[in-house]
Amino acid sequence: MDMAENTWQNNVWQKNTLHLKAPGNWINDPNGFIYYKGKYHLFYQHFPYAPRWGTMHWGHAVSVDLVHWEHLGIALFPTKEYDKNGIFSGSALEMDGRMYLYYSAVRYLETDAENIHVALQDRYETSQALIVSEDGFHFDNWGRKRQILPVIRDENIANAIHTRDPKVWYEDGWYYMALGSTFEERAGRVLFFRSRDAQEWEYAAQCRDERLGRIVECPDLFRLGETDVFMASLMYVGETGKGYEHLTVCGVAEFDRQTCKLTLPGALRYVDYGMDLYAPQTNLDKDGRRVMIGWMRMPRAVEEEDGTLWNGMMCLPRVVEVENGHVFFRVHPEVERYFSREVYDTGELPEHGPCRIQTMLAEGERLDIGGYLIRREQGCVKADRSRVFGDIEGIAATGSAPCAGEGCLLDIFVEPNLIEIFINGGEAVISHVVYGLGRHIAGNVEHIWCAGHCD
Repeated sequence: MDMAENTWQNNVWQKNTLHLKAPGNWINDPNGFIYYKGKYHLFYQHFPYAPRWGTMHWGHAVSVDLVHWEHLGIALFPTKEYDKNGIFSGSALEMDGRMYLYYSAVRYLETDAENIHVALQDRYETSQALIVSEDGFHFDNWGRKRQILPVIRDENIANAIHTRDPKVWYEDGWYYMALGSTFEERAGRVLFFRSRDAQEWEYAAQCRDERLGRIVECPDLFRLGETDVFMASLMYVGETGKGYEHLTVCGVAEFDRQTCKLTLPGALRYVDYGMDLYAPQTNLDKDGRRVMIGWMRMPRAVEEEDGTLWNGMMCLPRVVEVENGHVFFRVHPEVERYFSREVYDTGELPEHGPCRIQTMLAEGERLDIGGYLIRREQGCVKADRSRVFGDIEGIAATGSAPCAGEGCLLDIFVEPNLIEIFINGGEAVISHVVYGLGRHIAGNVEHIWCAGHCD
């Protein structure tokens, strides 16, 4: 594997600044993202025993600014017959001062004798459950859980296995729940339920669309001004052997709140053109902005100098906005504030901490950041991580995003295991997991920024 020389070491990086990373072992989907009583709470899918997927728990982290995160340990774990094999993804809302956490509960019908964390022949069933916390820090996994939607066995409504990831929100006197599902594992669909009290739910409608792959995961639906935006992760939409098969899309939607009818009149596009990002979730920040955080898939674990292994991290918080029917993902103002010191371009990345690089890229120009290559070609920004990623089977080393017009402003955030490229103010984003990033920079760089304390 051709890795960049002069590797930028992880030990100079404050591990949970900017990007929430696995506290050890494994994390995946963000869950229960909410601003609650003065703090941001972010839960996440967590397997605490190995740096690989297993029986899911919910880990818990908090932040006051979406930049500096503190891990608080495990919040939710299996205790009931209906959730004994996993606390799958879900969301949070505040009601009467309490935190309501909605999740998918998994029960295996048969367990693999050689690995109890796997359902034999994918035989399991999924229901939806709720746990209520009085303060957002204490979770009674024995006494405060209840199953709110039993396993749905009518295929015309839902699939008993693949119906999951409840996104719950309140609007105009109703609580709404969106669920990802499938019809016979052949066509993806989104289900909608409604409630007056956020506890007793009734089925309302579903959306089937041929563009939704075979299974929908982590659906999200929200209103920005007068525009509804739909976002979801779709299974089996990528090309086999050319990268991930499961990808995340977004688009402008039309949602009738009386009937819960969802239509997707326009094109769906990728949330992130690096394709590593999956299972994003949005909520409102303290100032009412719609903010998205997503999981960055890592094909192999990172080993720290002390031998600790961790796998999985979250992207930068991104503000979601709509302009002229296009969904933008912009850098959050708190991230902007964090990079407060401009440093002289020495041809190397700052030795301590992450950095932010800003530049214009003309047609035909190229930028090399520690072995990670960015170029503009034929109206696109193309990124190549081959030299700092390795030959990992089934995972694409390149990414390409459209960049219309003469100008192409790049806002690039760099740290040892992740590079995020915001194109023309969030018109498109390319994010890539990397390994063994070097420190050298070659190409036109207009500005380099780091945190106020960096060297």
